[in-house]
This record gives sequence, C-alpha cells and structure tokens, in this order.
Amino acid sequence: MGLLSGKTVIITGASRGIGAAAAVAMAEAGAGLMLLARSQDALEAVAAGLRRTAPVETMTCDIADFAQVAAAVERTRAAFGRIDVLVNNAGVIEPIGPLAKSDPAEFSRGIDINFKGVYNGMRAVLPVMQAQGGGTIVTIGSGAAHNPLEGWSQYCASKAAAFMLTRCVHLEAKGRGIRAISLSPGTVATDMQKKIRASGINPVSQMDFSAHAPVEAPARALVWLATDDAAEFAGQEVSLRDTAIRARIGLDPLPG
Repeated sequence: MGLLSGKTVIITGASRGIGAAAAVAMAEAGAGLMLLARSQDALEAVAAGLRRTAPVETMTCDIADFAQVAAAVERTRAAFGRIDVLVNNAGVIEPIGPLAKSDPAEFSRGIDINFKGVYNGMRAVLPVMQAQGGGTIVTIGSGAAHNPLEGWSQYCASKAAAFMLTRCVHLEAKGRGIRAISLSPGTVATDMQKKIRASGINPVSQMDFSAHAPVEAPARALVWLATDDAAEFAGQEVSLRDTAIRARIGLDPLPG
C-alpha cells in the first residue's frame, strides 16, 4: 500500500518540471491522477509512462479560465468519484524586467495564471471537498512572496497573493476537514530557471543551473504534504530550505 493509495490527485502544470515530477511521485505512492496543462501532447508523454502503475487521466486546461478548470474538476469527480488533493503548480515568471517598462498584457496574463489560476482551482474543488468531508490543497509558493526581487514584480506580487488565498481557505474551511498548505521549494532546476538565467536580472539569474534543486525534491514534499503526517502545517507555508522539514521528508540537508 502506498502513502496515497485510494486517493485522487489533480495536478496543474503537469506536463513538465515540478508538475511532471509530482505526477511520477504521486503515482508511485498509489494515487489516481488527473493531469492538467495546456499541451495535450506533453501531458500524454508524462501519462504514458505512468499508466502501467496508476490510473491516469489527462485534460487540456488553461487555469486562467474558470470554466475550463470547473470542467476539469467535474471530469475528475466523474472519473474517480472523489478529489482528495489539488496541487496548484502551474505558474509563469514572465514578465521579467522593470515594472516601468513592463507590458500590461503580459503582466495581466501572469496574474491570471499565478493568482487567478490558483483561485480558480480552489473555487472549483472546494465544494467537492466539502461535500465529501475533506481534502488537501497544496499551492506551490515561493520565497519571492515575502521578499521583493528586482525585475520580478508580477511573480512576487502574484505569489504573495496566492499565499494569502491559502491562509483564507484555511480560515474558512479548516473545520470541514480541508487543509490548505503552501510549499516554497526554493530554486528548482526547471525551464523557468533557464528563463531567469537568460534575463541576467537580480542575483537568482547569476546562479549556476547545477545549484538548483532537482525536481524530485519538491515532488517528494508534495506527496508528504498530501498525507496526514503534514496536517499540523495547514494554513502555513512549508519551506524546503528548512532543515527540520527536509529531515522529516527524508531529503538530504542543503549543502553548506
């Protein structure tokens, strides 16, 4: 029996990076999966390797569109009978650059994905979780939610707003068996870091790609956060830079 046997998990942004790694980890833990992203081909590439060990569904979905998210939630409920975990993973770093020179349309699109996309997922899944008596919502957070970084105004602001949504859900739904948690994974070796490095803006862009954590680390953390062992962290942000948290998950200490 895996840690998540019998559980159903929705993962947004599941076609690559942390989302794809989380799909692998959740499947290995015994969960049934609904994988969401904008590219069906990329989703199927992830799902193909998992269907031998876990029930996996895929659906194209723009999380900035509530109707699409609601349809994905309903399809998940119809396919699996319940929804135990939502992983709000999809996110974008763009636009990178000075606020005074930012493109309003690109900035708005970033907010639509990073903030409104998280709201859309929460809004769509909460009635299902309330009706079934519980569930867990984990949103990928960031240290950028708490510390401003040059050139990242959209990302910092949207991540801060998303964390406040986590706190609001905790306040409103904690008495109904629902947990809302934020995971701050630190810098992770994904395509987003390649875009950051190419920008040359702020100290994060100067980091060597090898210095970023592998995607498997936050994936393991997401499995753990979906279990009752992490219940005490409801309404909070869990950081993978925390030595005690890493030990509890079974991750190696950070170097230095």
